[in-house]
Formats: sequence, C-alpha cells, structure tokens
Amino acid sequence: MTRLQWRTAGESHGIGLVAIVEGIPAGLPLDTGRIDEQLARRQRGYGRGGRMKIERDRVEILAGTKGGLTLGSPVALLVANKDHTIEQLPVPTNPRPGHADLAGCQKFGHRDPRAILERASARETAARVAAAAVARQVLEAFGVEIFAHVVELGGEAVREGAYEAAGSDRHTLRDASDFLSLDPAADVAMRAAVDRARAAGDSLGGVFEVRATGLPPGLGSYASGPERLTARLAAALFAVPAIKGVEFGLGFAGAAMPGSEVHDPIVHAPAGNRPWGRFARSRNGAGGLEGGMTNGAPVVVRAAMKPIPTLRQGMPTVDFESGEAVQATYQRSDVTSVPAASVVGEAVIALALTEAFLDKFGGDSMAQVRAAFDYYVEELGRL
Repeated sequence: MTRLQWRTAGESHGIGLVAIVEGIPAGLPLDTGRIDEQLARRQRGYGRGGRMKIERDRVEILAGTKGGLTLGSPVALLVANKDHTIEQLPVPTNPRPGHADLAGCQKFGHRDPRAILERASARETAARVAAAAVARQVLEAFGVEIFAHVVELGGEAVREGAYEAAGSDRHTLRDASDFLSLDPAADVAMRAAVDRARAAGDSLGGVFEVRATGLPPGLGSYASGPERLTARLAAALFAVPAIKGVEFGLGFAGAAMPGSEVHDPIVHAPAGNRPWGRFARSRNGAGGLEGGMTNGAPVVVRAAMKPIPTLRQGMPTVDFESGEAVQATYQRSDVTSVPAASVVGEAVIALALTEAFLDKFGGDSMAQVRAAFDYYVEELGRL
C-alpha cells in the first residue's frame, strides 16, 4: 500500500463532490484558502459553458484537521453543487458519441445514459483538484513548485520558449490570461478560434504543459514498471477525461532525433548552485525523468486534450427505443475546457508527485518527513 491514497465520490448534479485523502503527515498547516484558489482556477477559461456561471466552488473540510493543522488521519473534503437537480433532469434517449454513454450502458445493462454520464462527467475533477490542493502543500513546504500552462488550443500555439521567457512573471502572465497561457499574442488567436467554433456549434481541444521544479533526484524507481514515476505520472494524466496523449521532455519529437541530441550530458553542477550535489544535466530533453526516476532537473510533461464531444451542432447516433438514426441529445457544455484541463492536469501531477515524495521521505509527521529529506540532501552532497 502506498503512503498517500485518495478517492472521490459524487455525481455531476448530485448534492456535492467528496474527496478523502489518506497519508498526509500530521502537523501540516493546511491553508483552506489555497484549496479554494485552486478550485476557482479550474472554473476559469474563455469558452466555458453555463455551468461555470452557476457553481462557485468552495471547499468544506469535514475531517482530518484541528486548529488548522493536519492530524495524520484521513482528510475529508466536500465541494457542494449548487446545481443538484439529478433527480429532476430528463433521461437522454440516445448515447452521445465520444462520451462514456454507450460503453457504460453496455457495461451495466442500462438504457439510461444519465446513470453513466453523471459520474463520467468532468465535474468530478473538482474533487481531484481539492484533494491535490491539500497534497501539494506538503511539496510546497519543501520548495517544490508545480506550474501548468496552456501551450496550444484549437491549433493556435504559444511562441517557442514562452515559459523560459516569462521567468518570474509566469504567475502574473498566466493569471491575466483567459486561456491560462504565457503568450498574450497567442491568446488573441485562441480567442478567435473559440469564437469560430462557437458560431459553428463545434468544440476545440489543445495541449497543456505541467512543470515541477525543486524535486530532488531519486523519486520513483527503476525496479518495476508500476513503480516508475514516468508511468505513474502518465497514468494520472490519462485518468483525466478527454486526455489522449502524454509526453515527457522532448517526447515524440525525440523519436526523430539521433541519440546524441536526445540524451542529456551529465556535467559538474556550478559551484554556487548545487542543491543536489556535484552532478547536473546540461540540458533537459528527458523532462527531468530518467529510468523511471526524477533526476533533479525540472519535470516537464505535456498532455493533449481532445475536443469536448458534446457539440451544439450534434453528432450522429442511434435512438435506444426506435433504433433510428438521430442527432445526439445536446447537454449543456463548453466550447473548450483546455484551460480548466491544465489546472486539473497540474492537480493530478501534484498528487502523483506527493505520493512519490512521501514514499521516499514519508513519516507520521511533517517533522519526520523534514528530517528524512534533510538527511538525504546531505547524503547527496557527499556522493
């Protein structure tokens, strides 16, 4: 059993969404305002639908803290739904292409897609964002930052090197962007793309990038496939609705390059910048992961999100009762939710990295985690 575990429950239009996080060490000062900030970020983005005008997500901590500190027991979180009309909503008469509707009905023997779509809905990701906003506060206590931004939407991409060019202004730039990107010029093109898709009754996908800085080398393992951090991070992203592709570092581009241009030379770390000892990499094509472990460089991972399959113009499907070809029932939806997906992606990466961090340095209290971490850093300096 891993040290950090989490689970969510709840339906899109049910009473609310619940998350339970186990394995958070005792003594962590838990900032509930930070959780609400992450929930609010998830609701942002140009091209969102009517649901975001209804919900104003806030967290209620039901268990696991006292006096603002974690107790070491499970932390229970509730995000209430303002729109909790699940019992009054009509039953769709047909399954929607691109959704879990038909496969889910076939799995359970239903002819009621709502029995599937209520849980399959991306609304569930609010609970994951809340859980991650707890877990990531462990990492932040050790100087780790996890930062996501949109790099492409509807075929419109930000300029090369936007993250590096943003520097310390990255949070300000992203917060000012309706697309959570770091390129104001690209925002103009993205907005135009969303407007065209909205007018056509269509939807758009895109790509976001997550970077994690401040992680020591050695998180994860090479010993078995499931322990490899590369696999765990990819699995976390693929568990997000509509994610269809994941790459690390150079990713697919590296497959077309010779090895001499792909692999990162090992060099002596500069004398004044040796957080993990004498060794460093002169570049980061690997995206901070080698052999299934962090290598001390920033973790860089990108995920591709397909266009939302709920289209105002409709898609061909078949009616359950008559068997006739019809256009799929339209459910309230977004034109695009790539900006929101970047926040969710940041969250699930935070959960997976916190799990790996506590696997290596875990203790029952934050003081014990700190002692293990400090000892390890000192040991790296002697290598």
